[in-house]
Amino acid sequence: MTTPLTEPGLRLTVLVGESDTWHHRPAYTEIVHRAHAAGLAGASVFRGIEGFGASSMIHTQRLLSLSEELPVVVVIVDTEARVRAFLPQVMEPAGDGTVTLDVCEIARRADADPDIDGERR
Repeated sequence: MTTPLTEPGLRLTVLVGESDTWHHRPAYTEIVHRAHAAGLAGASVFRGIEGFGASSMIHTQRLLSLSEELPVVVVIVDTEARVRAFLPQVMEPAGDGTVTLDVCEIARRADADPDIDGERR
């Protein structure tokens, strides 16, 4: 078993509503596609089952109160420099959503292949 290598990273989290759009496209989809085009290490979208935002109205997935405005979270993790360079591209499609940055550590297998520029990703 190899010992994982760690490196400092930055986690970008964007909280939007499921029905939030940017130019007729879901906001979370736009953010993921922009992250991919920017060459970031990866992005994941998670759909919440319950939550509330600025409106203070609780949205839930429960059967008796079907909601189309469930919370959606987009999480992107990469090096600090890459995430900070990408941040301006997130602000427009995020709209009134919340955008947070958290310092994190990225763990990789010691035998992981380096990417094209010779750095481990």
